[in-house]
Amino acid sequence: MHMDLSQVVAEKMQTLPIEKQQKVLEFVEDLAETRQTIWEKIDERVSNLSAETLEKLPTDGAENLDRLRFDANNEKTRRAGNSHARQSF
Repeated sequence: MHMDLSQVVAEKMQTLPIEKQQKVLEFVEDLAETRQTIWEKIDERVSNLSAETLEKLPTDGAENLDRLRFDANNEKTRRAGNSHARQSF
């Protein structure tokens, strides 16, 4: 007798405790979901930003990343009241 794959999976799943059956179901549902590409995720998040927030973003990309990180780190240190502390990333 020949069984198809879904029958084999269903039979094996029935032997599992209910908690594991739930995990199998969650796994299968996760596999069935349509996945977004990284670019789609970025586009979705950026499209939800306000114009005011977008205007605050640097326009030079990573060109000044080190300076921006250094300035942000110094600002955190000043707010903490310890201008000589050094934080690592």
